[in-house]
Amino acid sequence: MRFHVITLFPHSFDSYLGESILRRAIEDGKIKVLFYNPRDFTKDKHKRIDRAPYGGGPGMVIQAEPVIKAIESAVKASHRLIRTNKRIMSKILTKSKVGRHEPRIIWLTPSGKQFDTAYAKNAAKKYSDIIFVCGRYEGIDARVKKAFKVEEVSAGPFVTTGGELPAMIMIDSISRQIEGVLGDINSLEESRIASPDVFTRPDSFKYKSKKYNVPKVLLSGHHQKIEKWRADNRLN
Repeated sequence: MRFHVITLFPHSFDSYLGESILRRAIEDGKIKVLFYNPRDFTKDKHKRIDRAPYGGGPGMVIQAEPVIKAIESAVKASHRLIRTNKRIMSKILTKSKVGRHEPRIIWLTPSGKQFDTAYAKNAAKKYSDIIFVCGRYEGIDARVKKAFKVEEVSAGPFVTTGGELPAMIMIDSISRQIEGVLGDINSLEESRIASPDVFTRPDSFKYKSKKYNVPKVLLSGHHQKIEKWRADNRLN
C-alpha cells in the first residue's frame, strides 16, 4: 500500500511515521508514504501559494493550481510505481487491486463521509494507492475538487488546524488492516474499540489512602470465567 500526501507541512509526519508499528511497516516494505508539497509546484518566486478569498472573509485560501499539480504528480507516481512493480504486485495484491491503476483521492474535510474501521478495511483491500489532500488556513480552492474525482472524508465531527492529523489517523488505521503490518493478528481485534478495561502488575496499590485492586477473576487463571468477564464488561 502506498499513501501519497499533499501537504504544506510534510515534516509534521516525521515523528509519527518514525515510531512503532508504522516505522516497521515502512522498513518492511508493507507501506510507503510519499509527500508532495504544493509550494514545490508554484510559479511564485517566493513560494507563496495562498491568496485572499473571493467575496471577502477572514483568512487565506490555498490556490488551486499548485495543488492540482501536486495531485497530478502523485497520480503519475502511482502509475509509475504500479508499472514498475507489476509482477510483484500481482502476487501480493488481491484481485480487486490488480489492474486498478487509478489511486483513490481523499479530500480531508470535517463535512465529509465519516471514516471508521469498516472504511479502513475496505480501503486496505481495494486500493494500492491512496492520495490524501490536506487543507490548511481557510481551505483549498474548491475548483480542485471539480478537476479530480475526489471522495470527501472526515476523521470526525470536529475541526483541526489542517488535514495532516486526520491523514495520520487514516494512514494508521488503514495500515493496520494490511497483512503483515501487525506482528500478532490478535492485536487487530476489531472489537477493540469496545474492549473491556485492562490491568497489569501490581495486582493492588494505594493512592490517597484508597486501595485499587485488579478484579479477582483476572487473577483466577480460569479462562472461561475470564472470557465471560471480558464479554460482560465490553464498553458499549
